[in-house]
Amino acid sequence: MAAGQISFKQLADAMPQMVWSTLPDGLHDYYNAQWYAFTGVPEGSTDGEGWNGMFHPEDQERAWARWRHSLATGEPYEIEYRLRHHSGEYRWTLGRALPVRGEDGQIIRWVGTCTEIDEQKRIAEHNSILSRELSHRIKNIFAVVNGLIGLSARQFPDMKALARELQGRIAALGRAHDYVRPHSEESAPHPGQSTLKALLADLLSPYPALDDGRLTIEGDDLAVDDRGATPIGLVFHELATNAMKYGALSLPEGRVAITIAVAGGAVHLSWEEFGGPRINGVPQLSGFGSRLTDMSVVQQLGGTLERDWRPDGLRVRIELPARALSRA
Repeated sequence: MAAGQISFKQLADAMPQMVWSTLPDGLHDYYNAQWYAFTGVPEGSTDGEGWNGMFHPEDQERAWARWRHSLATGEPYEIEYRLRHHSGEYRWTLGRALPVRGEDGQIIRWVGTCTEIDEQKRIAEHNSILSRELSHRIKNIFAVVNGLIGLSARQFPDMKALARELQGRIAALGRAHDYVRPHSEESAPHPGQSTLKALLADLLSPYPALDDGRLTIEGDDLAVDDRGATPIGLVFHELATNAMKYGALSLPEGRVAITIAVAGGAVHLSWEEFGGPRINGVPQLSGFGSRLTDMSVVQQLGGTLERDWRPDGLRVRIELPARALSRA
């Protein structure tokens, strides 16, 4: 036993990380040399439950709760917290621990490590700040461009209709960008918000038909990020705009049903209009909006798009790989 203990101590002291171990009840009874070198505390002073006082006050209860959970369930312990350095400053640290079980399956010890990750955390935070600042400036660019278009349209009255269409497209891009832009912890979407259904609901929120039930979004759901948000935003902006001008949403009784189905790594999107003006034949599709829709689906998302101009309303079928919408 003594030889084994010496061997463990030598091995632990040779590791670059701080190593510690506890009794089955979680009371600490061993720290390696790196722990004392990092913290600067006297040997033995953090035995038992004294370790928690080494954490930043804001992290202590969170760390205790996670440790109690691991002790109660036997699940691995993993948490990031700020640990007091011998200089007096707190440095971000990754704490991990695993249970050691005896032949009967009962936990006989816990062995853990503390790895300093302060530099990585600071770099990540710096990059996050830069990313949010860049995103904010991009959002401002959308607003400036929209404003310039509006000012220019005042000087050229004949171009007002075109200007409104262009402003609508830029606004759709802005909404899609704002949906998937880098967030702080405070502004990050809640669980369930970073999905295709939520994105469509956000993009189509300016249309009253969404509130009165004439525009519905049904079916499966899946994650979406900046990879797919922009082209999806353009596609459904064009469909909704045309439905308001010429299609089902141009009449009070008209309605639109959007259906999402996910199967075998593919996403099937359906746009179906009902109760709009009767369609007599296939209209001319040489407009910029139609070309933009096709380009977004085929070139940017790697999918296919089919239009079916039925007398009772337009049907659009879109199929694309799920990986086109999210990196996850």
